Amino acid sequence: MRGLKLSRFAPSSRPVPPPPAAPGEVLAEAEGVGVHLGGRPVLDGVDVRVRAGELLALVGPNGAGKSTLLGALAADVPVAGGVVRVHGRPAPRWSAAELALRRAVLPQAASLSFPFAVEEVVRMGRAPWAGGDREGDDEAAVAEAMARTGVTGFAGRPFSALSGGERARVALARVLAQRAPLLLLDEPTAALDLRHQELVLRLCRERARAGDAVVVVLHDLALAAAYADRVAVLRAGRIAADGPPAEVFAEELLSEVYEQPVEVFPHPRTGALLVVPRRTP
Repeated sequence: MRGLKLSRFAPSSRPVPPPPAAPGEVLAEAEGVGVHLGGRPVLDGVDVRVRAGELLALVGPNGAGKSTLLGALAADVPVAGGVVRVHGRPAPRWSAAELALRRAVLPQAASLSFPFAVEEVVRMGRAPWAGGDREGDDEAAVAEAMARTGVTGFAGRPFSALSGGERARVALARVLAQRAPLLLLDEPTAALDLRHQELVLRLCRERARAGDAVVVVLHDLALAAAYADRVAVLRAGRIAADGPPAEVFAEELLSEVYEQPVEVFPHPRTGALLVVPRRTP
């Protein structure tokens, strides 16, 4: 699984955890960021800020640059132009150990080459805290993360024996166990059924309300409208719109970005925004 660190940090290189973030504090930002992959521009002049206490959804069509932007914010994808800052510092100035205490990353794919048990995979999220003052929190952090994602019941099963949806929830539990103040999640609902999609977005919203900064790549615009505080719509490597869902999710904009007519209207009972394709009877 990309992002899983099996080694434990040596006490001599033990990094200092970040102080609690103030509400609205910018924990990650991209300023004029450009990224080239395979010689092709994928992001071009992107500006976005991620704030403590906020759930930001990155949406847009396939190939728009959502996952690349998430990777850049995580300092996993090098930028060709502009700057990415994590906790106010240019990303390259953080060591890997320091970054691991400041941001947790959930990649799209979850795979392992060895038959680790589920609990062992979740415990990998505690590696950044090894040898530190909060190492004693490991057991509680792992147990809480597994309970919140509903994977406690198969703690002893091999990760490789799980279904795609179960693996996705275990991978999310690892991220939650890391207890970093910045969560960067790439399509965490892609392999999940309806119930667990709602579970994951509720967890994301709860983490944001508890003071974390949460960025999630989503394809489901209805989920983004229901749970995100802010939405950034990407199109061809640029930000087409950035703001609250009620302001950003306009029929004309979304129809143009997705090259598919859509309808946006309030739910008849709750008033929440619904986004659906416009279909011919």
